[in-house]
Amino acid sequence: MWLNWLKTSGTTAMAALGTVKGSSNWFSALALGVTLLKCLLIPTYHSTDFEVHRNWLAITHSLPLSQWYYEATSEWTLDYPPFFAWFEYVLSHVAKYFDQEMLKVHNLNYFNSTTLLFQRFSVIFTDVLFVYAVRECCKCIDGRKASKDLTEKPQFILSVLLLWNFGLLIVDHIHFQYNGFLSGIMLLSIARIFQKRHIEGAFLFAVLLHFKHIYVYVAPAYGIYLLRSYCFTASKPDGSVRWNSFSFIRVISLGLIVFLVSALSLGPFLALNQLPQVFSRLFPFKRGLCHAYWAPNFWALYNSVDKVLSVIGLELKLLDPNKIPKASMTSGLVQQFEHTVLPSVTPWATVICTLIAILPSVFCLWFKPQGPRGFLRCLILCALSSFMFGWHVHEKAILLAILPMRKERPLFNWMETFYLLGLGPLEVCCEFVFPLTSWKLKYPFIPLLLTSGYCAVGVTYAWCRLYASMLTGPPVGKTKKR
Repeated sequence: MWLNWLKTSGTTAMAALGTVKGSSNWFSALALGVTLLKCLLIPTYHSTDFEVHRNWLAITHSLPLSQWYYEATSEWTLDYPPFFAWFEYVLSHVAKYFDQEMLKVHNLNYFNSTTLLFQRFSVIFTDVLFVYAVRECCKCIDGRKASKDLTEKPQFILSVLLLWNFGLLIVDHIHFQYNGFLSGIMLLSIARIFQKRHIEGAFLFAVLLHFKHIYVYVAPAYGIYLLRSYCFTASKPDGSVRWNSFSFIRVISLGLIVFLVSALSLGPFLALNQLPQVFSRLFPFKRGLCHAYWAPNFWALYNSVDKVLSVIGLELKLLDPNKIPKASMTSGLVQQFEHTVLPSVTPWATVICTLIAILPSVFCLWFKPQGPRGFLRCLILCALSSFMFGWHVHEKAILLAILPMRKERPLFNWMETFYLLGLGPLEVCCEFVFPLTSWKLKYPFIPLLLTSGYCAVGVTYAWCRLYASMLTGPPVGKTKKR
């Protein structure tokens, strides 16, 4: 019944969208259009993350604060920072007016149309922050030399790429998560940095870290840029830092922001002596190197090489089948595992690899100042580096780098276009051709290996290309004396 109402409302809203477009208010038209699309996606497939967030609603609503990070009735335990837990708590007090049953911890896998509507609309409603952040980002673009054609205006292109981001629509409004809301905080923080409102940008990023800790990977970009361009108030003519321009007041103000936000988030759990428990939930290293669906990063290539070597070793009788680990990454398991031929990777190894990958961009941000544009490039490289070498990276984590990248120039040339077109034949082979072959039973891992490996090559290329652009390109601007 509600689906018929949705279709009727959608038809009416489309007419309104035409009116908005006619009045040249293109941003409102884009925002309204994508909101309508999100509404049409309400009855589509949803992943286990739908139950994850329903369970978190139940935990924060039904249990006292002292039990939030201990509750384990469901396998989907609360493993996000405290601010996100409070976010779920606020949502739960709205949810109780829709269906009280969804807020009971023991109602595992509870689902009905009311619960579906509430959770879907909670994502759509909180995306308002994302829309506002995109609007602020558009203000940071100089459009004075832009074409009169709307489709060639930089602000219009940026708005389309962000508001209608296909990956974000799939992850949030089909798969089910709140990445739009969180990405809105990040984009708004970036916009404030571009607008020279450094304190606001730092505050928003500090808040974001306590919503989702994955953003700690881009913290070096914020820390170095704010120290270099805000705490040091002037530079020499050659762009190097003027050491006597250091402002202790600005450092103290930034430190105070970080301290107060952290105290507000972690203080209650510190008082309860539960910080170790909270951190054990936030950093569950027992989940294994890779997600069940390998994220297309360096470890996907590493796993692919290991699998190929293991198959060759078995065919040539160089390996003993009885000695191959049962919990092998090449079997696609999520938990802890051992590689068959190559050395197994530990959590600390991924931490070291990630830090090494991030360091060049951070050094470049300090010694080769490029203003806010350089900060954005460093942020993207930090995000991509963490995706490339991080521990248990989800494939959707690429959004952390993709969304800010929309403010950078595109990377397409003929070779890159040819690579992207190759995804079509790859999908046909994996989904339609391979199931018809005799290899389906003997080598069931091949579609996963080919897809992750092929995409990993593209991500690795983009990472190298961006690094080359940052390290070899001329500065786009120098920090001026304030």
